[in-house]
Amino acid sequence: MLREKIEKYLLDVQKPSRYIGGEVGSIIKDKSETDVRFAFCFPDTYDIGMSHLGMKILYSLTNERENYWCERCFAPSEDFEKIMRENDIPLYALESLDPIRDFDFIGFTMQYELSYTNVLNMLDLAGIPIYSRDRTDELTQIVVAGGPCVCNPEPLADFFDLFILGEGEEVNLELMDLYHRMKQQGASRKDFLREACKIEGIYVPEFYKFSYNPDGTIEKVETVNNAPEVVKKRIIKNFDKVYYPENFVVPFTEIVHDRVSVEVLRGCLRGCRFCQAGFIYRPFREKKSGTVVKQTRCLCENTGYDEVSLASLSTSDHSEISPILSELIEYTADEKITLSLPSLRVDNFSEELLEKIKKVRKSGLTFAPEASTQRLRDAINKNVSEEEIMNTCRIAFEGGYSAVKLYFMMGLPTETDEDIKGIAELSQRIIDLYYSLKNKPKGRGVQISISCATFVPKPFTPFEFEAQDTREMIEHKQKLLLDSVNRKRVKVSYHDANVSILEAVLAKGDRRLCDVIYTAWKKGCKFDSWGEYFRFEKWVEAFDECNIDMSFYANRKIPYDEILPWEHLDYYVSKEFFIRENKKAHEFTTTPHCRLKCTGCGVNREIGGKCLD
Repeated sequence: MLREKIEKYLLDVQKPSRYIGGEVGSIIKDKSETDVRFAFCFPDTYDIGMSHLGMKILYSLTNERENYWCERCFAPSEDFEKIMRENDIPLYALESLDPIRDFDFIGFTMQYELSYTNVLNMLDLAGIPIYSRDRTDELTQIVVAGGPCVCNPEPLADFFDLFILGEGEEVNLELMDLYHRMKQQGASRKDFLREACKIEGIYVPEFYKFSYNPDGTIEKVETVNNAPEVVKKRIIKNFDKVYYPENFVVPFTEIVHDRVSVEVLRGCLRGCRFCQAGFIYRPFREKKSGTVVKQTRCLCENTGYDEVSLASLSTSDHSEISPILSELIEYTADEKITLSLPSLRVDNFSEELLEKIKKVRKSGLTFAPEASTQRLRDAINKNVSEEEIMNTCRIAFEGGYSAVKLYFMMGLPTETDEDIKGIAELSQRIIDLYYSLKNKPKGRGVQISISCATFVPKPFTPFEFEAQDTREMIEHKQKLLLDSVNRKRVKVSYHDANVSILEAVLAKGDRRLCDVIYTAWKKGCKFDSWGEYFRFEKWVEAFDECNIDMSFYANRKIPYDEILPWEHLDYYVSKEFFIRENKKAHEFTTTPHCRLKCTGCGVNREIGGKCLD
């Protein structure tokens, strides 16, 4: 029993409730009556992982099966990890406090490239061999991963037995059902993997062999064991009827997003050329307004939360957003529940929408123009004009708001210094607009907050072929932006250039990066997304020791005919479409969104009909 060991040290660490389980809503089962055990691992701290909606959905879905038990596991913070290693406490699951090395599945959700070293650290803490080739052929400890990052799983391929591509509500249970049957038959790990790769959405990396050209590009990918040449992602076709939990685990401690989340739609119809999520989650699917309201009421009543968020890539694109807000505002006001909305679209913001938002949001508003000039917005297919930006700000200011946050990107393809200066110039025009209005808030000055991320070219986007700016270019643009803004009325924040560079390398990398990630971890790299832990110099050492050039992945423009590391994986949007969109970006030509016109991305062909009714 680990409980006594764990409890002995809880008062020696920050937030001990992260490590003991027992929260309201957690699901406890008799393991003697359980046929398959799944450890759902989040490669970051409890506070972040417990905010993840995907974990909440799949946790509840799996536990609906009486003989399957899904438990949660998170990366321990440095203080508790030290205690674990010094006192022989293996990584364990929160429900049973059993070591996860005793589980059938050890599953990770990969949300961000800079969590890769945490995966290795968690496997090591669990006592599970880090490289899949070092695990026994016994049918146990199947290490799996899903989530957005596995659209290019190659930098992690040597560590995982299989990857789950796309949406997990159906395929996860199919995989566990197969495991249950084959375990009863006494099958081996290899036997199971051979059968698993026949399930649509399952990618077994050891069945795919890469060869390389002298210049380091991929020559070809060959399959073994009759694995499919192309692995297709899984999607949920009837999103309105898909499983959604009626309860969430309610933490004892405060977490990052400490509230109920209700997913209102999945996918995006906009087609911004830099946005990976907008393409890998296609097709665009909505829940009916009645479904959204019903799920919101159910979760609020069952969990006791006093805040609810409508989650999606673009909530204001829901065709029934107005009736949804009207009904939810009435409910949440009566129950004294706060209703929060994500960032809003500039081109569908209206006075009617503002009146609804004012009833639920009292602070500033957030919009994402992404680029300051029309030429660059056209290149990235943002489909937003300056007139719409200014009109949106006018509506907000006349509606009583004096603070606006704007999201931009720097380092976008075709960008010039004039586009960077344009961020400051656009901000000043918004300031001037505020002071020109007769109906602005009385006695308050305007405040513009600019958040400027560095562009990272990602797989399965029209910009997957693009090179990222070098560090020198990024730092030059960051300084130029700071020198250009009106410091009194504009606050500027931006990302660490080294973090963005590493993110690009890991996002576009191939299987040769597995040893780099392992070497970086051995040098002490973990929690790389946390500023206080990030050690870029250790990563540079790891790349040098493995004789791999980071610029090959981050700073090289890729020819259209080059074989990409993820080309044997199919997320339904075709490479031909991405090439067309990339060419249009360099011609500064826009593409209409899906409601206006089908652009032939390939999704409708794969799902056997129209994406949108």
